[in-house]
Amino acid sequence: MVQPKYVVRLSSDERKQLDEVLDSRRASRFARTRARIYLKADEGPEGPGWSDTRIAEAFDVGGRTVSRARQQLVEEGLEASLKKKSSPRPHRRRLDGAKEARLIALACGPAPEGRARWTLKLLADRMVELEDDLGELSYETVRRTLKKTS
Repeated sequence: MVQPKYVVRLSSDERKQLDEVLDSRRASRFARTRARIYLKADEGPEGPGWSDTRIAEAFDVGGRTVSRARQQLVEEGLEASLKKKSSPRPHRRRLDGAKEARLIALACGPAPEGRARWTLKLLADRMVELEDDLGELSYETVRRTLKKTS
């Protein structure tokens, strides 16, 4: 058996805190899963010291999830490891309210000449022609916008 690089040793206070997370109805699923992983991975005097593989099978998670959880606990501490991190990449909206309104008006208007109706690709291309600051627009963005406003 391979010894994990990050060894989890919980104090009795930390074990008590993790038990409270498991008993709490307000804790997220992420926090509960992490708490279960930490309690089984504990190699201290009170813990069972399960292997990553055994933990992964018991809680139906991936082995990499268990090893990342161990690493985060050791490097960042218990409090930080029980909270899900937000995405490091901010997602900016391609279409603001005014551009969405223009897209909807365009889609509700007459189809281009030689066409029976608008396609998502045609709408995306036409919006790029009409809006100078748009750059490019995918048909998927058009689809999501139109579905949202159906």
